[in-house]
Amino acid sequence: MTDYGHPLEFGVFLPPDAERFEDTLRLAQAADVLGLELVSIQDHPYNAANLDTWTSLSVIAATTTNVRVFPNVANLPLRPPAMLARAAASLDVITGGRVELGLGAGAFWDAIAAMDGPHRTPAESVEALEEAIAVIRTLWTPGRGTRLQGRHYSLSGARPGPFPAHDIGIWLGAYKKRMLQLTGRLADGWLPSSPYAPPQQLKAMNAIIDEAAQEAGREPKDIRRIYNIGSEFTAEQLAELALNDGMSGFILMVNTDDELRTFAEEVAPAVREIVQKERGSTLLWDESKRPKGPAPEADAVYTASGRAMGRQLIGVHNHLRDELTKVRSIVDQVADGILDVGEARSEINTMTMRQNNWTMGAYCESYCRLVTLHHTLEDTSLYPQLREGDARLGPVLDRLTEEHQVIHEVLERLDAALVATVAEPHRIGEVQKAVDLLTDTLLSHLSYEEGELVEPMARIPYHH
Repeated sequence: MTDYGHPLEFGVFLPPDAERFEDTLRLAQAADVLGLELVSIQDHPYNAANLDTWTSLSVIAATTTNVRVFPNVANLPLRPPAMLARAAASLDVITGGRVELGLGAGAFWDAIAAMDGPHRTPAESVEALEEAIAVIRTLWTPGRGTRLQGRHYSLSGARPGPFPAHDIGIWLGAYKKRMLQLTGRLADGWLPSSPYAPPQQLKAMNAIIDEAAQEAGREPKDIRRIYNIGSEFTAEQLAELALNDGMSGFILMVNTDDELRTFAEEVAPAVREIVQKERGSTLLWDESKRPKGPAPEADAVYTASGRAMGRQLIGVHNHLRDELTKVRSIVDQVADGILDVGEARSEINTMTMRQNNWTMGAYCESYCRLVTLHHTLEDTSLYPQLREGDARLGPVLDRLTEEHQVIHEVLERLDAALVATVAEPHRIGEVQKAVDLLTDTLLSHLSYEEGELVEPMARIPYHH
């Protein structure tokens, strides 16, 4: 069993078909509204029927709010790494940190050569990819003009920048041994597709990545595993892949609106629930006893402003998820002796989720300050309006309020563990347990809130 413990993420894999971009854009926007985390576009620049992938991703990013976008995967031979670094960093800055970089060594060499690209051997393509990663990361790292001399790519005093808004992950599409070893040594993620890496082959491929990571002084869990899948996979199968094969991201090669909605509303939540239970969740509540809101009605009318409210709610949640990742990183640094416990407590206390006391009013006020559509929703409280707009939501809203208080207590428990560890550093394990509890509790709460409130928010009128 190999479970690297990464939070689960779900997304879509869309074609940049020039004759169907309206469909592609609609599906990307639907993924954003439905709470998925990732939207990707394939990259075959030699295909004249395809729109340019980076142009397409830019339009998608400009018309969505929360999803992260990435090429699945960028064709390195036709995209010089220095320009690829600039393009990815630029879009990351523009979107406020919503870009990742899927990267491939190349294929279809005759087609690449027809566009004046190189015709590389398998060994040359791996070598070029390794050099490209060095170029990209160098240009993302502040410093003076840099010189790198490679057989395929070089830098001769190029100045780094622009710098990404967040640490962009470099995820490699890899299948053969040398590529898998490169993934283990250098990459942030592995991005295979199920037609080329079927489930029964994942264990052996993971083993190659893990061995290479360890030889390079890395932990296998340093590499996230993202899997491109078809609609034939069930929630149970995906949960098994997460728990037994370490896959923590699932990207659906989607064709229809119905496939996307089923994946977002049924499959993804079911996978999260199964994995959470199997990981031995330390939740302080019983998820099975959570009340459910009314089912969506066939004739429901959804407004643009209501949909925007839902996207903003997910945006707030994604910010809290990001901060939780920072908390885990800080605690790991303390455990590794890199950071002092006092510094850790200070950093955690400056975070938004620590400042927010998780009472209903404070959460709503904070939320509403972030919502902008035509005008800021002045002095508006979210939950009371939802309760007024649909009384059937009352039990859900009451439960969410109760969970806010539980999360407040979990945060207090974490702070107490940090205080104790200042005096007795060997108690860092208690801090790690407190962070695990916060992770289970917070992620469970955010998913429940999104699942129950995004749809009502899109149909209930608001006072401005």
